[in-house]
Amino acid sequence: MPGSGGSAAAAAWGALRAEDWPLPVSAFPGDAALVGGAVRDALLNRLGPAPDLDLVVAEGAIELCKALSKRYGGSPVVLDAERDIARLVIRGWSVDLARREGPSLEADLQRRDYSINAMALPLAERDRLVDPHGGLGHLQSGKMVALAEANLLDDALRLLRGLRLASELGFQLESQTAAWIQQHRQQLTGVAGERILAELEKLCQSPEGHRGLQRCLDWGLLAPWQHNGPASAALEPLSWQQAEALGLRAEEWRDALPLARMAAILDGAGLQQLKSSRKLQQRVQRLRQWQQRLGHDAPESRADGLAEPERLKLHRELSGDLPALLLHWGPDPVQRWLERWRNPEDRLFHPQAPINGDQLQRELGLKASPQLGSLLQFLMLEQAFGRLHDTAEALEAARRWLKRQEEGTPP
Repeated sequence: MPGSGGSAAAAAWGALRAEDWPLPVSAFPGDAALVGGAVRDALLNRLGPAPDLDLVVAEGAIELCKALSKRYGGSPVVLDAERDIARLVIRGWSVDLARREGPSLEADLQRRDYSINAMALPLAERDRLVDPHGGLGHLQSGKMVALAEANLLDDALRLLRGLRLASELGFQLESQTAAWIQQHRQQLTGVAGERILAELEKLCQSPEGHRGLQRCLDWGLLAPWQHNGPASAALEPLSWQQAEALGLRAEEWRDALPLARMAAILDGAGLQQLKSSRKLQQRVQRLRQWQQRLGHDAPESRADGLAEPERLKLHRELSGDLPALLLHWGPDPVQRWLERWRNPEDRLFHPQAPINGDQLQRELGLKASPQLGSLLQFLMLEQAFGRLHDTAEALEAARRWLKRQEEGTPP
């Protein structure tokens, strides 16, 4: 962490690598200043390759955005005509431009949420960090400090964002800030569901996100979207350290942890309220159903003991998401199941019919019907448990199945 004043500004500009921006610094007016998350993350040296850039200008932000697009390319988007806010999307970068609120940069920063987000770098003064609320000191001490109670209530999403940032950065919430978040948690119900979901998804993806999510549950921030009792599974084991201890590879737990964490806090109905995608609702609901079906006491034993049709159903429904189920299991069964799941040719862990419906219709003179669906399900089951190995065997098994159906003989 850099020191104060000019050294901090120099360190921040070094991390920002303005020479790599999709348009030159000289393209902006002399009163422009970089604010918000990019400044914070530059001081923490945690910027990605194309960070979102938020800039304030004295006036004419929308017109400036259009002019920059005309000269340098990219797509201008008006975000808020009344408040004069626009975005330029250019070569994989997002550059937000907003009219400064108040007579000075310091006045503009006064309206922001947390001190670590209330710092600015004037583009024309590379040796100056504008920090009227002690944000740099709070970065150095690892504290999340809200500027004012009213600022949090101006946009209640800031309540959840504070928890999310504290979790992402490993910071402690200052006591008064924590009290305000708990006191005003009901204000979140007035925030658009999509915005709440975006914050929750960031928490779920954060390496230590399970801790922030647990605090959300403990403080009741998510209660309005929880309609079916407590969480389906504990959040405590859902850390990347635990996932690696169980044998999951990084690319596996990066997919599994966010899904398992989301399923631990919300069900499909809650996600629907938050306007999530239908796909996410289905993935979460299937995972929760299997967690409840197998229970929390030796779930691996119950899974191994499922009847064949149920075992096949498990793998069909969780074919792509099985590691998320395994995060609450013991290491030995996890290793055994992962070894098979990693093999795309394993027809139990990645079920598919050994022959498609069109071929069955051609070869056996069948028509599209519920009977054809049942036959395909039967053949999939036979293949999954090693009783079919090729198309010829599948056709012969299909003929026998149809004959039993005609005779009324149980399969």
